[in-house]
Amino acid sequence: MMAPVMDELAASLAGSVKVAKLNVDESPEIAARLGIRSIPTLLLFKNGQVLDQMIGASPAAKIEAAVRRRLRDQ
Repeated sequence: MMAPVMDELAASLAGSVKVAKLNVDESPEIAARLGIRSIPTLLLFKNGQVLDQMIGASPAAKIEAAVRRRLRDQ
């Protein structure tokens, strides 16, 4: 459900951020290490540290606004 939204964000934020997807069924150890208990969960990282987390499906505009807000704050 979120794949098209994430693809759209990857294109619109290219050069500013990297967008990556994790299949929690294929990588449960990574999901556990990151504390992911619900899907979709979106995590925003900087230098390996989680800056922000969004749980549940969200429109691209809301996610992009959160990312841009974090970019401004950093």
